[in-house]
Amino acid sequence: MRFEAKRCGVQFSPPAIVLIYEHKDTNKVRKRVIPVRNFSKYSDYSVAAERLKNNPRHRDYLEGVSQSQLEKLHIILRDHMQGFSLEYSLASFKLDPNEDLNKLDDDELARKKGQMDGLFERNRRRKDDPAFVYDLEVDFTTKEKCSWDEESDDGF
Repeated sequence: MRFEAKRCGVQFSPPAIVLIYEHKDTNKVRKRVIPVRNFSKYSDYSVAAERLKNNPRHRDYLEGVSQSQLEKLHIILRDHMQGFSLEYSLASFKLDPNEDLNKLDDDELARKKGQMDGLFERNRRRKDDPAFVYDLEVDFTTKEKCSWDEESDDGF
């Protein structure tokens, strides 16, 4: 890998991905503006990100950039084309535990599930972790009573 990606960003007008990278042979930091062509507010962000990453002209530069990062940048571009603010786009990447996931469309639900899977993998304890405990028992005591607890059927 001759290029090391340092930072990624978006440019709204004209739509482009901005990449700050370091050329390993000369140790110079450079900026590359990669235009995003044939992308509209109705485009699929994952297909566009994959197409850009596999483009022979940009493949060497984007080798150090993850597919999910490129997808996020395309989501920000698509949201801007739809008239949403940058703050709205960035807030959509954060997980809200009180958000009703039943009200999301399929694309957003898949994105949220991917974020939850990534968070789970980061917090997961494996056998070789130093804080791993084999048979951990946790007592979840609730201090509030629920009405359905008191009205139980004796038949079950």
